Amino acid sequence: MHYFPDEPCVPEQQQATAVMHLRFEDVSQNGQVMLDALPHGLGPAVWVKLLRASPVEALMLTQGIVPILTRLIIEGGEGPIATREPLELQGRYQLAHTEDATSQVNRLILAMWLSASGRRSRTYGPPPPGAGEPIQVGRVFAEHVFTRPFAPPEARKVLRFESPDLPAVPPERYDFRSPEALMGLPEGAEPLDAKPTLDPIPVAFGLDHTDGNQHVNSLVYPRLFAEAALRRLSAQGHSTAVLARRVEVAYRKPCFAGTQARIMLRTFTLGGALGALGAFVPEAPEDPASAAPGARAYCYIRTLFQG
Repeated sequence: MHYFPDEPCVPEQQQATAVMHLRFEDVSQNGQVMLDALPHGLGPAVWVKLLRASPVEALMLTQGIVPILTRLIIEGGEGPIATREPLELQGRYQLAHTEDATSQVNRLILAMWLSASGRRSRTYGPPPPGAGEPIQVGRVFAEHVFTRPFAPPEARKVLRFESPDLPAVPPERYDFRSPEALMGLPEGAEPLDAKPTLDPIPVAFGLDHTDGNQHVNSLVYPRLFAEAALRRLSAQGHSTAVLARRVEVAYRKPCFAGTQARIMLRTFTLGGALGALGAFVPEAPEDPASAAPGARAYCYIRTLFQG
């Protein structure tokens, strides 16, 4: 029902553990870890422990080859957990390649997996049933495509590594999924909207939405999309006392401070849960009340809420 690539068997040097401390706003009132808190664990568990001073970092520093985030899947797990309790992280990564219809290599991939666990607890009040027992509070999958973002357009695609410490083409094959596929209803879903609708509130990106990569941060999109989805669900008469428990984002191209965009979305139910799918699309300059017709999206999103 939900796509989440299986964790591969990788060498010990591609696995690590780490600890992550939570902020007060990272835990909801019912004690579950917020989805947008979990990807931060990729920093200590993968980027710092595994990729710092690695051949992958050497590619970035000496050849301008950068793994660009193209897909992010976040799933929430059990609770409750107290804000004061640190999370135990397990991270791993794998290098891989994709092939086109003629079996030719057309992408080099950096895939990451993260699992976060903690101890059942509560920030305030009496301890919950099962206090102290270990629980999985969430997991993350991150897909990156290697590219030369600062090279001329014809030189940006990376089809092989030129490094004595890496295979020219990683032997593992990765199945690349179309970003547009997220606009389809998940299996078993019942639509609440006959077709995607346009959220009435335009998105005006500012510097508050950006990061050191000089564009809108990847976690801003699911946060703004969840707000639009809740507005739509409320307009349909549904309770918004729900929490996002799963999100998948496929990134096509970045937005920047000053970009004007619109959110297109379609709501649905799945197994008793509420969900929404959609995309961030360019706003038509000649008609601020509508999205540019036929414009390809900046990113596509599918999210699921639970009470």
